[in-house]
Amino acid sequence: MTATAQSNTGAATSSRSIDGVAASLLFHDAHTAYGFTDAPVSDEVLVALHGLMRVGPTSMNTQPLRITFIRSDEAKARLLPLLAEGNRPKSLSAPVVAILAADTNFHDHLHRLLPQVPDAKDKFADDAARTQAALFNATLQAGYFIIAARAVGLDVGPMGGFNKAGIDAEFFAGTGLQSLLVVNLGHVAEGANNPRNPRHTYDEAVTVL
Repeated sequence: MTATAQSNTGAATSSRSIDGVAASLLFHDAHTAYGFTDAPVSDEVLVALHGLMRVGPTSMNTQPLRITFIRSDEAKARLLPLLAEGNRPKSLSAPVVAILAADTNFHDHLHRLLPQVPDAKDKFADDAARTQAALFNATLQAGYFIIAARAVGLDVGPMGGFNKAGIDAEFFAGTGLQSLLVVNLGHVAEGANNPRNPRHTYDEAVTVL
């Protein structure tokens, strides 16, 4: 028998596990949001979101995820034409839209982020390998971002339907940033999410060797 059991909420039960209420907030009762109320999202909430997201692990503590929060009408006017047509009303209704990007120059910060490895930057001298590491670890952090957003009380609508080259040119020209995901943030409007579709069972998705 394993050291932890599993409750009917899907949350592990041990001295360090979250309770069923928290598990429901983060997972079971959380649904993708397709429309939002006009309730604002404060700077304090965005700071708290980042404060949770940033402690998730990345390879060699690279932390390549960069977040651009789109809030003003002017910034939204730049973003909306670069989204798939069906995604534009979703982002238009969201009080904040986050563009998540991978910084391919993350290695420039490793002297501070990984001080115990003085030559860490040198390990990413190859451009292709460094870009691959940036994209992988930033994608990992994007998952933490979604959970962190839910943890600070926000509803989340992640989207992959956008013009990547267009967003990179419009918002990240002259930088090493490459867009990964667009995430709508706010408080879901009534009826603006869907019932959960089926998920794989444990036996379908898991192999224990």
